[in-house]
Amino acid sequence: MSSRPAPLHRRRLLGALPALGAVALLSACDPIGFAPASPRVDAAAPVQVALLVPGGSGDAGRQALADSLENAARMAVADLSGVQIDLRVYETGGNADRAATAARTAVDEGARIILGPVFSGEARAAGAAVADRGINVLSFSNNTEIAGGNIFVLGHTFENTASRLLAHAAAEGRGQVMVVSERTSDGAAAEAAINRAAARAGAGVIVATERYAFSQQGIVDALPSIASTARSSGAQTILFTANSAGALPILAQLLPENRVAPPRFQFMGLTRWDIPPATLELRGLQGGWFALPDPTVTRRFEERYNAANGRNPHAIAGLGYDGIAAIGALLGTGRTDAFSVEALTQASGFVGVGGVFRLRSDGSNERGLAVATIQDNEVVILDPAPRAFAGAGS
Repeated sequence: MSSRPAPLHRRRLLGALPALGAVALLSACDPIGFAPASPRVDAAAPVQVALLVPGGSGDAGRQALADSLENAARMAVADLSGVQIDLRVYETGGNADRAATAARTAVDEGARIILGPVFSGEARAAGAAVADRGINVLSFSNNTEIAGGNIFVLGHTFENTASRLLAHAAAEGRGQVMVVSERTSDGAAAEAAINRAAARAGAGVIVATERYAFSQQGIVDALPSIASTARSSGAQTILFTANSAGALPILAQLLPENRVAPPRFQFMGLTRWDIPPATLELRGLQGGWFALPDPTVTRRFEERYNAANGRNPHAIAGLGYDGIAAIGALLGTGRTDAFSVEALTQASGFVGVGGVFRLRSDGSNERGLAVATIQDNEVVILDPAPRAFAGAGS
């Protein structure tokens, strides 16, 4: 495990970030409640923040992820104005026991909040290790099963994406949705998230669900049932849970051959159809819908990161930036309870390098996403990402 403070020249005062549109606290007039169990902070002095990353295991992939998250977090520290963050980095190796030890050590050394770790098992362990100290953990995980109590997830969740897509489908008169998913733990998690989103958002109706065995033959065998259910259920939209590395390319090819295709059926995906770019060339996905973070602000972050580090950031590196800058924005309020649950979950949220986001009291998050389609193998934005949350404090 390593623990090193941010260089003094990287400590800045918190303020506006016109070059990046980085995380800022959106206005909120409602007072933030005080949670006695949360540690008090003095925003006039350097505030210690622990960053838990999966380095130190000898695994090259995990080390690259750790470096990318740290680089992004240090970019955020350098961009702040008005407060000082003493960022200290602890390596977990992606291991739950090491994460728990790192979390306890960080708090013993003065950390007031923990950013990271990445994997759900180590995030759960880290949260449990410091729960009795009143320390909140902003994990990079997207697994909402670990969320709650003192653990928040910053990662993009299936439920958030499903909520955005279902609302868009309903607004376009395509709200009768059939879900097509694989018989795997990931498929089950995706289905559950879609059903929660439908119940929470009140937009879109799940009229049917069809599953297939997670193999090429399994998909072929399931096609007659999928096609029959699509035509008999009254479905207007087919929502796929698969990604490009899984069944999506096969479904996009074979379903139209079985008379399940636009314009009668609108295709929609729970995963990013622009990653990898080759997915954009799939004929069956032309005109389909998917969700993604605000591409303008995301591109700005990627360009800045590349200029500073000579390489592109990892796909989730922006979470490191978002977490640190949100922490800085909360410190900018001057409140001694800036890291309490009430403060972290204030309704107006934050503006991050992927757009607006806010943390929920159940430990999950909500992110403002754009809805895109594919036209001539290119991404076209149909409905831009919101720049603020409706109904937030003013």
